[in-house]
Amino acid sequence: MTGTRRTATVAALLFVLPLSVAASPPASAASTVPASATAPARTAASAGAHVDLPRPTGPYAPGQEILHLVDQDRPDPWVPAAGPRQLMVSMYYPAKEGTGGPAPYMTPEAARLMLDVKVPGNTTPTEVVTGTRTWAESHARPQPGRFPLVVLSPGFTMPRTELTSLSEDLASRGYVVALVDHTYENTGTTFPDGRTLTCVMCDQLKTPEEWAALNESRAKDISFVIDQLATRRHPAWRYAGLIDQDRIGMAGHSVGGSATVPALLTDDRIRAGANLDGTMDVPVPATGLKGKPFLMIGHPLGDGREDPSWTESWANLDGWKRWLTVAGSHHATFTDTPLLFDAIGFPEPPGTTIGAERGVQLTREYVAAFFALHLKGTDQPILNGPTPENPEISFHP
Repeated sequence: MTGTRRTATVAALLFVLPLSVAASPPASAASTVPASATAPARTAASAGAHVDLPRPTGPYAPGQEILHLVDQDRPDPWVPAAGPRQLMVSMYYPAKEGTGGPAPYMTPEAARLMLDVKVPGNTTPTEVVTGTRTWAESHARPQPGRFPLVVLSPGFTMPRTELTSLSEDLASRGYVVALVDHTYENTGTTFPDGRTLTCVMCDQLKTPEEWAALNESRAKDISFVIDQLATRRHPAWRYAGLIDQDRIGMAGHSVGGSATVPALLTDDRIRAGANLDGTMDVPVPATGLKGKPFLMIGHPLGDGREDPSWTESWANLDGWKRWLTVAGSHHATFTDTPLLFDAIGFPEPPGTTIGAERGVQLTREYVAAFFALHLKGTDQPILNGPTPENPEISFHP
């Protein structure tokens, strides 16, 4: 499928968009080459580069724990020989400040694979990524209380860490966040035994039906994660008691955003969904989303064009809905990736006028407002229309 948003400005967005067959990582089950054997050489331009994620804006310190979940009832859909479906999930939650240690951004091998695949002619030291300053505290003690759960799904080919800034901010505002890596769908997922599994699917999706199948598989991943966290008698996470099972939402970037549609359709526990710049591979059906609220936020396509999948889905949404466009943005604006762009000197796509931190700020503000309205029931005036404070945001009529 050649989705409008997925293929826009491909030459300028190699770092963040799905790649061609020639550029995709090898379709092997695991990376077995030691990172030191192929680590990119240091260069004067990037050797001293450093990335600081923006500080979370809520009243709580974000805590973080990593979960390894295994679905014994479902074979892996992409590599059946691998056995049951396995997922790595980063849990973020409201925590007591100073009770944990620094939370790493990603593993060295996953960082090396991401850089080697996404940056043409990569010479960036892996440490530029692994040394990213995060704000979450690993294994911090949680705050008392019960909080809404938001499940986040990253873009196709991208590791879950692309949504770290959003995850940390939501946790600081009083949400539990489950940030999911969809195995074999991104450049590298590191498991507790040290294996880093690569992107088997990166060069496999050719037809609309195959893209839809990927979305539907992600919806199954999300439902399984919710099962493990919120509805099992013995949850897979020790702090599962923090989760209010009656207040669950989902958001994602790119394919992760489009996968909110099948997730909302098939899982009644998910009450609200947000799509961050993802072509709707599974369009909202004519019967709607059972009245569930839905947020669409994306970059302008230029020349007055609209993504046909968004136009179709917008007409069929039968509950509260907003379609927001961020002027001067591009596909990766809604993630941490532009922060890495700046650090390594990788050029932004032509026409980009919004800065990396401003993109993170707007994404955080509008996603948090959406879930505050629909999972916490608090009024959010910024969702009612344009504001002078955020002139980049326009509302689709």
